[in-house]
Amino acid sequence: MKNKIVDYKNIHLIGIGGASMYAIAAQLHNDGKSVSGSDMQESENTAYLKSIGINVTIGHDLKLLENVDLVIYTAAIDQSDPELVYARNHNIECVERAVFLGEYTKAYENLICISGTHGKSTTTSMVASVFLEASLNPTIQIGASLRKINGNFYIGDKKYFILEACEYVDSFLHFHPTSEIILNIDNDHLDYFGNIENTKSSFKKYVNLLPESGCLVVNVDDKNTSELLKLRNNTITYGIENINAKVQAKNITISDFGYPSFDCYVNNEYLETFTLSVFGRHNVLNALATISLALNYNISKTIIKKALKEFSGVGRRFEYLGEFNKAHIFDDFAHHPTEILSTFNSSKKIKHNETWAVFQSHTYSRTIEHLNEFAEVLQKFDHIIICDIYPAREENIWNVKESDLVDLISKKNKNAIHIPTYQEIALYLKKNIKENDLIITIGAGPINKVAKILLDEK
Repeated sequence: MKNKIVDYKNIHLIGIGGASMYAIAAQLHNDGKSVSGSDMQESENTAYLKSIGINVTIGHDLKLLENVDLVIYTAAIDQSDPELVYARNHNIECVERAVFLGEYTKAYENLICISGTHGKSTTTSMVASVFLEASLNPTIQIGASLRKINGNFYIGDKKYFILEACEYVDSFLHFHPTSEIILNIDNDHLDYFGNIENTKSSFKKYVNLLPESGCLVVNVDDKNTSELLKLRNNTITYGIENINAKVQAKNITISDFGYPSFDCYVNNEYLETFTLSVFGRHNVLNALATISLALNYNISKTIIKKALKEFSGVGRRFEYLGEFNKAHIFDDFAHHPTEILSTFNSSKKIKHNETWAVFQSHTYSRTIEHLNEFAEVLQKFDHIIICDIYPAREENIWNVKESDLVDLISKKNKNAIHIPTYQEIALYLKKNIKENDLIITIGAGPINKVAKILLDEK
């Protein structure tokens, strides 16, 4: 880069409405920078940025770039994007989001990165909740909305930056962490990594970014993540099944509404009993990761216990939205078979009549890569509705169809159907759901619009 980040005064963000990008834009605005940006569609994020005085254009406006020093773009932006092409042709510095964030966060004394294939947003939110409860005033950036901060970012001081760090396109390799939580390593984002070995290799490089004095927290119930233990001494390990974990959950119980409680042991000595207000065994693991990190920062068990008890989840992570005709509606961002299995297991803990999984696969490449696994887990629900695949950044070069998934599911569960649109799905549900059924919209795209249609028409 030609200059240090602190030298740039006029900054333009392409894809400014994205979860990380709009947080960056708000932080730069707070720093006194002149900030503008563009996105392809209106959203709550773009509306918020406009409300604080940032110039946001829907579509392209090359005039916004005339006085710009720096352009930040996301990995999802095509290299032929008109604004990106204009900036490069006019010798304006252009950096990808993760590169910029890596430079920007160098100004913080502690960069705490939470990574893993599944559970990043929830665990980052748990960690953030504990640090806020401890009055440590952290700066926070999460990939989902946290009620405690009314959004997905919070601007604190320069001592702690708590960051959800994604592995996709090796983004997290641009960061300079002082602490890392690694939750799990699974075969996701294969459009980039190709195979699980390449994914594991990326995580090993990520661990090697830590300084000798850095804190590494690792889930030793996960086989792939356990391989990272060879890279460092003094790693804090956590788990439920692995009896060698330094921080372990024992005596797990589940309330009638599906909330777990557990006894936490550190080095085989009882620490405290924790009760969560989120669903599922996977969230016990997420809580253990949070406890492990918080103890390393000398946060008291009393504060940790209170923060975890009050933490009620983040947006779109098995989030309870309300009732329609006495059926309960949940929404989940799950877009990988492992995540959907966690969603199913959480649903089993809630007393209900029948389950309705409303699934929208995210990208054609992920659909074809996990077609059999998606079918295997979705057939566990009582009823399955498959929406049109959400393409995101892709063309359907694989010629994969929704009917391919329905046909596979139907081999074990005949209650599977393809309904193309959100409005048609909502209409079908209105006609067929019964009292105490669970409706769960599942997917990383806007499949939660089905829930919004139902709740708006109560």
